[in-house]
Amino acid sequence: MIPKRNCLAILFGLIAALASTNLLSPRMLLVHFSPPTLSSIPFNVIVPSLFRRIHRHRHDHHRHKDDNKPTNKTTICDNFPPDFPPPDTNTTSFFCVDTNGCCNFTTVQAAVDAVGVMSPKRNIIWINSGIYFEKVTIPKTKPNITFQGQGYTATAIVWNDTANSAHGTFYSGSVQVFSTNFIAKNITPMPAPGAVGAQAVAIRIAGDEAAFWGCGFFGAQDTLHDDRGRHYFRDCYVQGSIDFIFGNGKSFYQNCRINSIASPVAAGAKVINGAVTAQGRASKDENSGFAFVNCSIGGTGRIWLGRAWRPFSTAVFAYTSMSDIIASEGWNDFNDPTRDQSIFYGEYNCTGDGANTTSRASYVQRLNDTQALPFLNLSFIDADQWLQPFTSLN
Repeated sequence: MIPKRNCLAILFGLIAALASTNLLSPRMLLVHFSPPTLSSIPFNVIVPSLFRRIHRHRHDHHRHKDDNKPTNKTTICDNFPPDFPPPDTNTTSFFCVDTNGCCNFTTVQAAVDAVGVMSPKRNIIWINSGIYFEKVTIPKTKPNITFQGQGYTATAIVWNDTANSAHGTFYSGSVQVFSTNFIAKNITPMPAPGAVGAQAVAIRIAGDEAAFWGCGFFGAQDTLHDDRGRHYFRDCYVQGSIDFIFGNGKSFYQNCRINSIASPVAAGAKVINGAVTAQGRASKDENSGFAFVNCSIGGTGRIWLGRAWRPFSTAVFAYTSMSDIIASEGWNDFNDPTRDQSIFYGEYNCTGDGANTTSRASYVQRLNDTQALPFLNLSFIDADQWLQPFTSLN
């Protein structure tokens, strides 16, 4: 039997290999992808720890131990803390998920289902290390839920829907969030390896006031569906190749690492084979857009910072390090010059070989201090009205 940590390294390796061979939909790009390479993928560094097992003790009444087994034989749950999860309070309820049965739930969806309808409490779902092969949906009737993983290389939710599944790209996410005030910490949603040959969403966020701390989002085309609402991403890792952050959300990305796995492009080749964003603001009346502050962009391929999926597409990169994978023109108007007057694409004080704005497209804004200010802090998403400080339950 292959050890679990090697399984996930293989799983992510397959994802990386399949990702660059994406078949593109009419919305999605553009050029032929050459055979993939794994040499530039950092999976062998960050992935093996995903299968580290946490051996902890728990209450006897939570155990699923076979009483017929010898009592002197240590079980996988014997080191689970006896006081975990903590008791509920007037403001917080706790749910514990573990694939080995060391908690009161073995699937994430079962824990979500156990949360009370329209509960005013903060419902913390603590998810132990491991891979949870399931599709998880948080409905509108379940606000105020927190997913607390053990690290984005340690806890993953994986499913195999694609754009070719019954309900298309929008409903293909391994995790679907429709509720308000959702929080995720130290966890990874991702499509299964077999799903990555087509469009496959890791997560769809369609609820307002969502926050993600230290999360990983792995995929290729359409990785992170930032659908609608105000969202905050801090210290996250986002991987993909084509439009891998897309949607009509109003979102602030802070200190995030953005990694392209588009096929490598030879120096001097006139090939574009990816894009970071496809922001979907469709009219001037919509209050949406993406702001990236203190982020980094690297990986492989030759990619745009964004494509104008909709006529008023809005995205700004500030204080962001960009490697030479960024195309000299920087952005694309979806090959529709009529959008040049309505889209808002801006850059401010970015660094790196990809941040040279000399040859940027004519519609790109080189922002001054005043123009950049609305995109540089959490007021962009009205964070003072809803964003809670980071806390961790261990």
